[in-house]
Amino acid sequence: MPTASHQEVMNRVIENPPRTIMEVYEMLPEGTLAELIDNQIYMSPAPLFKHQWTIQSIFIELNKIVQNTGMGSIVLAPFDIKLDSDRNAVQPDIVVILNTNPNQISAEGRYAGVPDLLIEVLSPGNKEHDLVTKKDLYEKFGVQEYWVVDPETKLAIGFALKDKKYIKISEEIGKIASELLNANFNF
Repeated sequence: MPTASHQEVMNRVIENPPRTIMEVYEMLPEGTLAELIDNQIYMSPAPLFKHQWTIQSIFIELNKIVQNTGMGSIVLAPFDIKLDSDRNAVQPDIVVILNTNPNQISAEGRYAGVPDLLIEVLSPGNKEHDLVTKKDLYEKFGVQEYWVVDPETKLAIGFALKDKKYIKISEEIGKIASELLNANFNF
């Protein structure tokens, strides 16, 4: 599939300037590490080796539980999750969408809606972002289970949605104990 040249994109911008922050976000080049949270764009550099290694280790185990059993799909970042149509689009490190979720990946390969389980692996500069800003956002939109993993210590903290509020369900080194998936695994 041919891609638009830089000049073609710039001409399109001038002819049809974006009117919303979501339109600006959607114009970013594919693969850009960026998120739109409450109408504010956050960008980040490429993750470090330990971050990616941790994602891979978790994915391998999670894949055995979710995809190999036919429970649903797992997607790795960067992949846009549009929580709403105009103010919030995120790129969690690991996304789990169960088959029972009414929002599935479209034929075009996009996703709009609330996934079932999200995992964020911390980076040196984003700890508060993942532990506060994104946790609050995921709680607000009703993500059933949210995990935050520190790649340095392998500490995994899990939160489950109970009465529209997150409660901590687990805090262990190198282990995820998912209530939603009814499964435990080490990474």
